[in-house]
This record gives sequence, structure tokens and C-alpha cells, in this order.
Amino acid sequence: MIVPVHPHDFTIVYEIINDGASAYKGVIPADRWHEPYMSAKELQAQVEDGVKFWCYMEGEKMIGVMGVQDKGDVTLIRHAYVRTEARNKGIGSKLLQHLTTLVSTPVLIGTWADATWAIGFYEKHGFRQVSFNEKEQLLRKYWNIPLRQIDTSVVLASGDWVG
Repeated sequence: MIVPVHPHDFTIVYEIINDGASAYKGVIPADRWHEPYMSAKELQAQVEDGVKFWCYMEGEKMIGVMGVQDKGDVTLIRHAYVRTEARNKGIGSKLLQHLTTLVSTPVLIGTWADATWAIGFYEKHGFRQVSFNEKEQLLRKYWNIPLRQIDTSVVLASGDWVG
């Protein structure tokens, strides 16, 4: 079942993000990896910046999370993570499909350039990588990330994106 995350679920979302992000360790540039991958303060800042999280529940247990952020003319998918023990069971697909039905604007997704599995996942769901120049512009316009992260990331766009 997919439901909105409630403020009292903050700690569980934090745990899932950092557990799921373990897949990036040793893959993304070493200078971008830290423990925890996302601090509680960073997560709180994301929520305050308008990221609304949804979660996949299996019984009473939260298994995966994915955020959406309305940026007016586009919607960003943010922080998509599934617990390590529940990967590759279609949970991310269900979350992505659900969230994309909730929005009426083109969807953009940023991820690490070396996270080939993540890129493949989004491409499997109809997203396409934008050009290098467009990526640079989009990451600067819609995301608040360091220059080093911009250098080592890609952006994928939904089929209705006209860049």
C-alpha cells in the first residue's frame, strides 16, 4: 500500500534513506559519500523545502520512500529509496508509477552519473537522459546542490518534457 508519510514517520524515512543509499557507497565519487549519507538536518531541510514523501507499506512496516517536489512548471522526484532487504521486488516501480499519476507537470529526476542501475531503472519507466548542457541548466535551476554534485550527476525527464 502506498500512503503519504506523516511527520511522526521522520525517523523511519531517515533510516530507509540511509539504508537504501548504501548502494552508492564505493560507486559515487568518494568526496560525495559521507556517513550518514543524509543527515537528519539535511532531511528536515528537504521537507521544509517542499519535498513531500510517500511510502510503500508492507503490513505495518515501511519498506520504501520516494519524494515529490512541486517546482511550478515541473515536478521533481527526490530521494527514492527502498530498504536493502526489499530491493528488486518492484517497490520502487510502484512508488514511481503512483507518484507520477499525482502530478500534471513534466517530471525530472536527478541521480548520480555512476549509478547505472538507477539510470536504467528510470529509463525502463520511460524517462530519458537530457543533454549535458540541459542537465547543467536544470540542476542549477531546480535543485540546490553543490557544484561537485552537479558535475557528477545526470537528469532524466519524463516523456512530456520539452526542453
